Amino acid sequence: MPSAMEGSEGREEGEILRYEETEDDNVSPTDLSELLKEGTKESHDRAENTQFVKDFLKGQIKKELFKLATVALYFTYSALEEEMDRNKDNPVFAPLYFPLELHRREALVKDLKYFYGEDWKEKIQCSQATQQYVDRIHHVGQHEPELLVAHAYTRYMGDLSGGQVLKKVAQRALKLPSTEEGIQFYLFDNVSNAQQFKQLYRARMNALDLDRNTKERIVEEANQAFRFNMQVFDELDKIGRSLTEAAQDGGFPVHDGQGDLRKCPYYADKLGKAGPGCPCHAAVALAKQPLVQLILAACVAVAAGAAAWYIM
Repeated sequence: MPSAMEGSEGREEGEILRYEETEDDNVSPTDLSELLKEGTKESHDRAENTQFVKDFLKGQIKKELFKLATVALYFTYSALEEEMDRNKDNPVFAPLYFPLELHRREALVKDLKYFYGEDWKEKIQCSQATQQYVDRIHHVGQHEPELLVAHAYTRYMGDLSGGQVLKKVAQRALKLPSTEEGIQFYLFDNVSNAQQFKQLYRARMNALDLDRNTKERIVEEANQAFRFNMQVFDELDKIGRSLTEAAQDGGFPVHDGQGDLRKCPYYADKLGKAGPGCPCHAAVALAKQPLVQLILAACVAVAAGAAAWYIM
């Protein structure tokens, strides 16, 4: 997700998602880094004002939703880094290939193991909005590799900037361990100075041998990357509202990222996509009835007694 600016916890919310902290007297208005900076300002503004991002920055994020966001990041970075590996020797992208310093997939695997356990692969699946993002990344990597620059810029520059603020917000809001389990995604152990590295990265972008038309296509692709991110944010926001209601229902399991959300009858109903005959929704409603709760309690007691007898 686009990230908040390093050291900006005390700034106004509208300034949080900026990637470029300092002016560089050595850049030209026609340099790719400047074109991207100016050409994506509006997208920055829209992204930082999505409800999901605003809630996150306020520390108003539930653990289940953070887990789903981590799942979305895993699929996004798996696609991005697969295509970066594919194009690591392609001159239109090779100077921006920093696998040791930047790649996030393995860090996200650690986070998913922490949240979902060793069998995490069986418990997650790519959501609809994330899949559209992933499909575009694969298309670009295989057919228009020069545009891969836009996706790398959008992701990694944000991670090295405000991702560090989001890490602290998540750690506090979700009461995650001080040993940083669950937030490995935000840790760049092989980048000793984020500001210097970003300057190097921008210099490498500016040195790419690209004509003006290609640079403009990269800027448009970066804006498209922001749109994909915002679609993921909107999807998470809708799920988040459903998770709040589910939690108030008294402990029924919430969706953990497995399967297509559109095919889950309960969430489809919450999102206005299921009819009144939704069996999952009906079961939830039925389970709230006092008589049914009494019967269920009796069944649990009988089952517990039988289990105890068996163990003895």
